[in-house]
Amino acid sequence: MTLPPTRRVIGPVARAGERTDRPRVSFEFFPPKTPRMEENLWQAITRLAPLDPAFVSVTYGAGGSTRERTHRTVKRILDETQLKPAAHLTCVGASREEVDEVIREYWQTGVRHIVSLRGDPPPGEGGIGGVYVPRADGYANATELTRAVRAVAPFEVLVGVYPEKHPESPSIEHDIDVLKQKIDAGATLGISQFFFDLDAFLRFVDKVRAAGITIPIVPGVMPVTNFNGLKTMAAACQTAIPSWLANLFEGLDDDAETRRLIACSVAAEMCAKLREQGFEDFHFYTLNRADLVYAICRVLGVREVSPAPAEAAA
Repeated sequence: MTLPPTRRVIGPVARAGERTDRPRVSFEFFPPKTPRMEENLWQAITRLAPLDPAFVSVTYGAGGSTRERTHRTVKRILDETQLKPAAHLTCVGASREEVDEVIREYWQTGVRHIVSLRGDPPPGEGGIGGVYVPRADGYANATELTRAVRAVAPFEVLVGVYPEKHPESPSIEHDIDVLKQKIDAGATLGISQFFFDLDAFLRFVDKVRAAGITIPIVPGVMPVTNFNGLKTMAAACQTAIPSWLANLFEGLDDDAETRRLIACSVAAEMCAKLREQGFEDFHFYTLNRADLVYAICRVLGVREVSPAPAEAAA
């Protein structure tokens, strides 16, 4: 009697667990408004720092509304950790001279990575999703800002990309042309807006590569536990929410624990699939929480890095 061959059916998360290599990860935080939020932020940083991220970014609020808090957070990361902070910088609410001064200060304090963004209009001028009008004495867009950053010092300049098209752009092709301009100005890495349509992201990257662009395009991953909040954020940046995702969260408004489990499952599977497509860098929008991101990194094979002997003995 001939026995049938052994069947082995495993999914992308299980296949990720079989790998022995690890990808590069980075984390985004936002500057806290209150002492309690400050405590939450540093709990997240303390939990994620041992994973040895390539860098951690610190956001700028709409219209530059968190400028001073961003600076303080970046400075504390430099002073109290071994992490490499990537400070967000925008064109909004400041003259070219004022922005240049911030760039110089960052270099002098030890910052070597800047996330160069045009930014959103100030709250009084429409805020996120509003119509952006550049200051006459300011930088008009992220391309101009990137060129200014590189003129001050040899920073690593990170720029944003929208796999489903920038809300104000006429087409993906226009976005790719703008990305080329940013690279010519000195950009060294692109970080994507969060997304859930994996095929749309892969199509975007294929078009970017076909256009001759070779800088890394890092998928931006947001493990979302608050689906209503997600809908608001997605509407502002015109990120598609697939029907399957809405179905998973349906009826869970009062069940935070189940939402967390689903969010972790969705993001872990997406990252595992992206690794199988050849991606080895992941940028996590943490929302200043470490638990889900830590678990997803674990799925991807990212483990805590032991301190060097000299550090351990200190």
